[in-house]
Formats: sequence, C-alpha cells, structure tokens
Amino acid sequence: MNTHDLALPSQVERLVVFFETLSPSALAKMGDFYAANVFFKDPYNDVHGLVEVQRIFGHMYQVLHEPRFVIVDRVVSNGQCFLSWDFHFRFKSFRPAQSQLVHGSSHLKLDAGGLVCYHRDYWDTSEEVYEKLPLLGGLMRWLKAKAR
Repeated sequence: MNTHDLALPSQVERLVVFFETLSPSALAKMGDFYAANVFFKDPYNDVHGLVEVQRIFGHMYQVLHEPRFVIVDRVVSNGQCFLSWDFHFRFKSFRPAQSQLVHGSSHLKLDAGGLVCYHRDYWDTSEEVYEKLPLLGGLMRWLKAKAR
C-alpha cells in the first residue's frame, strides 16, 4: 500500500463535503478538487478539462432550482472511489413547485496529488428524467412496458 492509498479516505471525505455543499460560488473552487485535465462523462456530456466541468455544473444552476447532492454510500480503494448519491432539485421550466429526485452514482479516480482526474456519472435518464416530462413521459413508459 502506498501513501496515496493511505490518504485516500480523507480525500474522499473532502470530496463528499464539497459535493454535498456545492453552490454556484463553490464552482470557482473546483480546482481544489479536480485536475486541470480531468475527464468527465455523464449521460449528456463527455468532456475534458476543468473549465468544461465547471461549465456543466454552472449550467445545472441555470436550469434547476435548488440542486443538491446527498451522498448515500461510498466505496474507496486503490486510488479511486465509487459514490452513490441522490440528487434533489426542481425544474425551472417544468412544474417548478414539484421536487424531483435522481438516484445515481459516480466513479472517481484520483491522481497522485489527490485531485479527481476521472469522473463518470451513471444514472438512468429514461426513468429519472424523461418519464417525468409531458408527452415524452407517456411514450417512455409505454416503451418500457413493451420491452418487458
């Protein structure tokens, strides 16, 4: 076991606090947690670079009311971690009074300096987003029923 692995649990705890307290003003501090050349992928994005990751999270605050992450569980091993999370928010343009919840997970790899160099999010866009939208939601639920 190297010293990087020994420090990993405390680095992950810092990341958990960062995610759970994320705010528009905290986006400027992402460089304290993410490498400049970070790779980021989720169901909608596939980018390289801290500036692009900041843009994605900034867009989240433009289109959603009160987005926040709650880390449910974590697995930490060999310079990486897997975080399970609940993402709470309200759409700004669709039923803004109705709370939404997305269940997902993130696979993070940290470099030797403890910065995230790889961030991949996994969540079901159909169930968690599309099925909640008018017109498209009905179609998605119908398709899901037909696939069973």
